[in-house]
Amino acid sequence: MANPRPEERNEPWKDPGATPYVRIDKLTKKFGEFVAVDDVTLDIYRGEIFCLLGGSGCGKSTLLRMMAGFETPTAGTISIDGVDMTSLPPYERPVNMMFQSYALFPHMTVRKNVAFGLHQDKLPKSEIDSRVDEILKLVRMEQFATRAPHQLSGGQRQRVALARSLVKRPKLLLLDEPLAALDKKLRQHTQFELINIQETLGVTFVVVTHDQEEAMTLASRIGVMNHGDIVQVGTPAEIYEYPVTRFVADFIGSVNMFEGRLIEDEPDYVRVKSADLGGVFHVSHGVSAAPNATVWVALRPEKIQISRDPPQGVGDNRVEGVVAEIAYLGDQSIYLVRLPGGRDVRVTKPNIVRQSGGSPITWDEAVWLFWDSSSPVVVTQ
Repeated sequence: MANPRPEERNEPWKDPGATPYVRIDKLTKKFGEFVAVDDVTLDIYRGEIFCLLGGSGCGKSTLLRMMAGFETPTAGTISIDGVDMTSLPPYERPVNMMFQSYALFPHMTVRKNVAFGLHQDKLPKSEIDSRVDEILKLVRMEQFATRAPHQLSGGQRQRVALARSLVKRPKLLLLDEPLAALDKKLRQHTQFELINIQETLGVTFVVVTHDQEEAMTLASRIGVMNHGDIVQVGTPAEIYEYPVTRFVADFIGSVNMFEGRLIEDEPDYVRVKSADLGGVFHVSHGVSAAPNATVWVALRPEKIQISRDPPQGVGDNRVEGVVAEIAYLGDQSIYLVRLPGGRDVRVTKPNIVRQSGGSPITWDEAVWLFWDSSSPVVVTQ
């Protein structure tokens, strides 16, 4: 099952009276003069799958390690379920962490790997057996209980590591690039398995990933990180459709970015004149910027229409160009259209009809590009 339908989804972050389950307040981590995490404040709610998304070196893993207790903050606090965890060692926190390497004991069977933490906690044997049976069934690994890790596939080892992390029933599970070792198809399949397991148990997940597609699939909300700071927090749809900076727009998905000048600013629309485009954007939302200010317009490739015939209507939100490149990817085709000023615009078109005839747009053809006024997003930084 994929993400639940909107009417079924719990969205506590929209309730101003909701109490955060994890509260990170002004958290900073320095390594010498280098600031790895810079004054981060973040609320995560019970039952979320929250993804920290960013490139290498942005601070996401350091933030996760501070939540686990493996790194000591330079400043700031971390609380879980109302309890300050900032100075507690890892073994005193109601937290488990699943590492990218899975860190399974090679000399132990699947069952013994999963039971290891419960034995360390000196639980009764009957309870250990019951919990291990329950979690192995949940991750569909009960038939592999007597195998060693080297006898398992990558996806199976990933499920064993997940079972070992969950069997102690933590309040919070931290996952550091949990699917990075899997191939693309298995990773996509496992993403939905992970969602199902999290929904079944109700454990709050915090996932670190550099893979935007993985974050968009898994997360109830995403925190996009850059240079130690969280630059935007929102649902996958909010992050994709309404980025607040050029960095977020460019990092999430593919985008055409145009520099321009704000020439008209009304409450329900703005107009931006762009030399990059060689025309004017009419955008059906306001923006906080002074008249004639330099702004940037982000336009996703899939929101652009391409046609040999000019669109009807006024002259905004349209431009003429020539097809410079075409890439056929099966489910979609990508067009690079060169504008008169030399700028290339990326356009994607779904291949919803098999190419068995007709006359598809091809290289070196003159074409028109046009889009709806709701499609572009104006950002000021």
